[in-house]
Amino acid sequence: MKRPKTLTLILLAILVSAINVQAQSSSGTQSVEAKKPEKKYQAKAPPTQPFDARAFAASKKTTLRWLGLAGFFINSRGTNMMIDPLFRGYDMPVMIEMPITAKDVPKLDAILVTHSDNDHYSIPTCRDLASVCKAYHSTQYVASLMKNEGLTSFGHEIGEVFKVGNVSVKLTPADHDWQNSFPQPGARRFDKKDCTGFWIETPDGTIWAPGDSRLMPEHLTMKAPDAILFDFSDNEFHFGLKGAVKIANAYPNTSLLLIHWGSVDAPDFSPFNGDPKQLEALVVNPKRIKVLAPGQPFTLQRLK
Repeated sequence: MKRPKTLTLILLAILVSAINVQAQSSSGTQSVEAKKPEKKYQAKAPPTQPFDARAFAASKKTTLRWLGLAGFFINSRGTNMMIDPLFRGYDMPVMIEMPITAKDVPKLDAILVTHSDNDHYSIPTCRDLASVCKAYHSTQYVASLMKNEGLTSFGHEIGEVFKVGNVSVKLTPADHDWQNSFPQPGARRFDKKDCTGFWIETPDGTIWAPGDSRLMPEHLTMKAPDAILFDFSDNEFHFGLKGAVKIANAYPNTSLLLIHWGSVDAPDFSPFNGDPKQLEALVVNPKRIKVLAPGQPFTLQRLK
């Protein structure tokens, strides 16, 4: 049966209209997708170099390994310690593979914790390591938090010295009471002595782990360490980039082992967004900047 000409024209018009609507819809989708903001640039750490129990064995040298974020592992001729380790349980997305897990750590003589922020004092990590760690050391305040977790903790005052095996550790001043800038009803008021850095004397040289801190005059007048665990993030509650450069140039031959960068997926959060390339243009003797991969070994040597 032959369709009437009018009906054929109507069907043809409907078909053309449907094609146009679909094309406009597709074009609109493409336009929306094209307008999606691209993720901001964020410097990322080199690929992780995993390590295992062999890294904890006795040796004739002092070896440091970055754990990612602010953490470090130090083996000084068989004395093993970690500073601010964080292996799991952080509340922000991490974009690195951890170089070791807690279950693969055979023994620790000590864990040193600079302050109570959860990227430094990781309660899940410290709990996981409790069976292999002899002692936890920090400020009096942080040690009290550790005791509440059942950890074998020791609190110290700024300037106090204690021993871990063949290593001597001194607490250095820090200024990171950022919580006081955001007061909450009934909240604790923090004191500068609640945060610390660590001056670590080993048989092979001196390591300074300043911790998170605003720049303080004391930071520029110390005896030159052989290595600094170097925070160069441009944040008002840290050294800031300008302050970090001042510290670097106050000790122009000291190795700078970069921390607090390239680990946390937070392109808009300045504490984690240092860029080593930016630092290289600002620091005297930039060859001493050590852009370590998580887990990569670094051998400590005294300054000549």
